[in-house]
Amino acid sequence: MPARNIVSYNAMLLGFIQCGRIGEARRFFDEMPERNVVSWTSMLCGLLESGRVCEGKRFFNEMPEKNVVSWNSMIGGLIRNGDLEEARSIFDAIPGRNIISFNTMISGYAGNFRMKEARDLFEEMEEHNVVTWTSMIAGYCRAGEVNEGYFLFCRMPERNIVSWTAMIGGFTWNGFYEEALLLFLEMTNYVIRPNTETFVSLAYACAGMGFPCLGKQLHAQVIVDGLEKDDYDGRLSRSLIQMYSVFGIMDLAYYIFNKNLNNSSVQSYNAMITGYVRIGQLRKAQYVFDISPIRDKISWTSMVDGYLSSRQVSQACHLFNNMPEKDAVAWMAMISGYVQNELFIEATSLFLKMRAQGFFPLTATYFVLFGAAGATANLDLGRQLHCMLVKTQYEFDLIMENSLISMYAKCGLIDDAYNIFSTMAFRDLISWNSMIVGFSHHGLAKETIKIFEAMLESENHPNSVTFLGILSACSHVGLISKALELFKSMRDIYQIKPGLEHYVSIVNLLGRAGRVEEAEEFVRSLPFEPDCAIWGALLSVCGFSETGAEIAKHAAMKVLELDPMNSPAHVALCNIYAARGLHMAEKKLRKEMG
Repeated sequence: MPARNIVSYNAMLLGFIQCGRIGEARRFFDEMPERNVVSWTSMLCGLLESGRVCEGKRFFNEMPEKNVVSWNSMIGGLIRNGDLEEARSIFDAIPGRNIISFNTMISGYAGNFRMKEARDLFEEMEEHNVVTWTSMIAGYCRAGEVNEGYFLFCRMPERNIVSWTAMIGGFTWNGFYEEALLLFLEMTNYVIRPNTETFVSLAYACAGMGFPCLGKQLHAQVIVDGLEKDDYDGRLSRSLIQMYSVFGIMDLAYYIFNKNLNNSSVQSYNAMITGYVRIGQLRKAQYVFDISPIRDKISWTSMVDGYLSSRQVSQACHLFNNMPEKDAVAWMAMISGYVQNELFIEATSLFLKMRAQGFFPLTATYFVLFGAAGATANLDLGRQLHCMLVKTQYEFDLIMENSLISMYAKCGLIDDAYNIFSTMAFRDLISWNSMIVGFSHHGLAKETIKIFEAMLESENHPNSVTFLGILSACSHVGLISKALELFKSMRDIYQIKPGLEHYVSIVNLLGRAGRVEEAEEFVRSLPFEPDCAIWGALLSVCGFSETGAEIAKHAAMKVLELDPMNSPAHVALCNIYAARGLHMAEKKLRKEMG
């Protein structure tokens, strides 16, 4: 250049800084024949952006002249480097704050979940612009205070696409998927064009709602708007892959995944693995796992969980043993998988190994093991786990207490189960049902009815499991009138549609009381065509009646019509013929069986 001025030098300085060449920028700055406040401020921003905070502070103090941009730059740099308190000190010292000063400080507080300080500054401001409002809304949503964020959103005098997207995203990331989609529909009334970030939030909202058709429409809109080409960071493609994987539409998920393979992250690979596992396509899940350049704990755990769900335990064990780094979630997945596959000894052994290696189990791990202890009536294991919990946790949550009630009841210690139940500060439907079913299994009909009545007084609404437990209890001790009364109230008062197991329970109740004719009449009066289970239940109780042979024959024939190879039906009918002295009929039936 034949001639240079301060503008030329500042332009060149800014070029060095924007390219990240801070060392060259600093040397160039020192050699400048003339500097103004723009030069100093540009260099300050460069130092702070590159993380050289201490040097930046010294540089700021040496500045011969500062304007509001310099002060704001210093505040923003300190916030980005995590020094919020120092940023506030600088903010308080600004001789003439402007709206950007306030917005920068508010954004810093909001980004660090300190919404009280952010709100105080917001209320202190004389005027707010769209950035101010949006920073507050985004901050409240990040802190989980969605209602407060939406309250501010509704008060905004002016909104732009960033404001709408912040609120839509706030709803989505806090699990309010329907509200996010409805807000987007409201946004379309204002003729505001959505951006890539809007569609990212909406894709996750569609996945959360489980609306495949809506998700496809959303993808179509992305294509029409040409936003796929603007997906430089891959976030849009990742959200669509996640959405289709949740839906189980893996062909479309793989199409997007393969198209953006060079820009795929570990989250995309994990979404694909989880999606294939969810629909049972383990070979394809294994393929994605094998080609993944980076595998994290989620990748490994998803594959382990998938193989366990398909009962391929040895393959799951191989993967688990080869995991480079295990966490409590991986251990829990393996223990839970053993329990699901009824390998209770292996589950217990793995739990002990986990503790020996110094891993602290998740609460859910205890739930699983309590279930295993109850399923095998392993009281020693249940007690040991309970003692371990007492030593490590001061308070038990509701789910833990429910698990303990169920475990002790199944292990035969109904009094211990009731002791836990009676000391609970809060009980939900599962608590009441666990106690009702526990008493019922122990044949304690009076206690079952007493708990049921207490449940109604506590204003907890019973469900089908409640009635199954209490009908079973009545059946054990022959409380026929009470059982029929409860069965009628189930439909008429509580509007609960009886299931197959409830009808079977009534058939067993009547049959055990010797009222086989009434049981047959009950079966014939059902509002649907009885299946094998109901006819089988009737057949099984016919032996209790002196006149049940003919009914048994009819029930057995019905079972054999529905299932000609049903061995128990043949055997039961044979036994009834033999017990009644109908030897010719028995002989003929045995010949048919052969």
